[in-house]
Amino acid sequence: MKVNIIHKNFSKGAVLLVVALTLQSCFVAQDYVRPELPIEDALYRTDNLPTDSVSIADVSWKTLFTDQYLKQYIEEGLQNNMDVRIAIQQMVAAQAYAKQGKAGYLPSVNVGANWTHQELSKNTQFGAFLSDRSTDQFDVSANLSWEADIWGKIRSNKRATQAAYLQSVAGHQAVKTQLISSIANTYYNLLALDAQLEVTKQTIATRESSVQTIKALKDAGQVTQVAVDQNIAQYNSAKALEVDIKTAIYKTENTLSILLGKSPQHFERSSLDIQKLEQDIKLGVPATLLSNRPDVMSAEYNLIRSFELTNVAKSNLYPSLTLTASGGLQSLELDNLFSANSLFANIIGGLTQPLLNKRKLKTQREVAIAQQEQALLMFKKTLLIAGNEVSNALFSYQSETEKFEFRKNEVEALRTAEANSEELLKNGYATYLDLLTARQSALNAELNIINSKLQQLVSIVDLYEALGGGWR
Repeated sequence: MKVNIIHKNFSKGAVLLVVALTLQSCFVAQDYVRPELPIEDALYRTDNLPTDSVSIADVSWKTLFTDQYLKQYIEEGLQNNMDVRIAIQQMVAAQAYAKQGKAGYLPSVNVGANWTHQELSKNTQFGAFLSDRSTDQFDVSANLSWEADIWGKIRSNKRATQAAYLQSVAGHQAVKTQLISSIANTYYNLLALDAQLEVTKQTIATRESSVQTIKALKDAGQVTQVAVDQNIAQYNSAKALEVDIKTAIYKTENTLSILLGKSPQHFERSSLDIQKLEQDIKLGVPATLLSNRPDVMSAEYNLIRSFELTNVAKSNLYPSLTLTASGGLQSLELDNLFSANSLFANIIGGLTQPLLNKRKLKTQREVAIAQQEQALLMFKKTLLIAGNEVSNALFSYQSETEKFEFRKNEVEALRTAEANSEELLKNGYATYLDLLTARQSALNAELNIINSKLQQLVSIVDLYEALGGGWR
């Protein structure tokens, strides 16, 4: 008799299952469509809007950078940097949620064994008639619960978790892009400081010799003690500058250590004058930022996630069709637990429409819509910032390239002026103030041209990062 009841229940459950599968085609959830974006406008703020889809961002960092020391440090940074490792763990967590989202279509199944002992009160309806008020019950049962995705709620939740995972991937790519840029710029700063230190050491040697020369001129009566004191002051000023540069080198090496995930140490490196980044500066059309810039991709995935969660919040307002079933073995005697007479089964199909839930569902929907709008605005803002960064980096590169030529001419002119002032002073045709001014100007110009060379390299690295290069 119990077997027949089980068979009838399962037949009814099968009918409900067919109905549920039929209703699954009635989706309320909408599909994501990328919003209108200002990518066709001149985001780069240039008179010659690029039409070539190829971008310098498509070039691997292994190709862009030719310095072997730098390439080695970038490789180490990608392996050991703490931010990169944190981003990887965020990806692992997001991937776990994405797997959970894919399993949303599957039923929930629980299996368990229970023993229940009950002592009935003597003053209750049943306890008053039973001589033995102690009862035991044993059961081994399985419970199943399944919800039909009538309105696309499960599908939207699955897509939301997938978007969250892809957002974490894009976040990891953004960390890599920023890290490569930071390592390269820090390395180039070290090379510039090395070059400035070398110029300063040469200046110190020259000024030390000049102190001896000016003392001899004083002894000959051609200059006063003031000239000697001024030359000594310039010599000590250069020595102080040497200390400042060494301090900056020390701190910059420590910065590079953090980027590489290492303890503070000295780093081997080449020289500034051999650095060349000869890749063609190609921007690519503005639309390529959507597929190159990790932060832009991350912002769009966040928008997709918010969009799908809005679908979920809206679907929660509609009826839900659930199917629950339980079955197993149940007996008052442990010895009879595994007999055919202990079999039992229950199947319940239900359609539930939420009515009053303290406004929680409506609040969830309104909050989801507001968060979706925030995500849209953040996506548009991120794209505008990306275009602004490309524009700034491109203009900086062009400016530094133009300025470098003027710096070279300035250094050549001031070096000549310094040599002529020194010769004129020896022959009594110039004052020591002319020489001091020429020397200081020449030193500043040499330091400036080193900085100009550094800024050229930095501007290319910044442009590479702004266009989304480095993570491939």
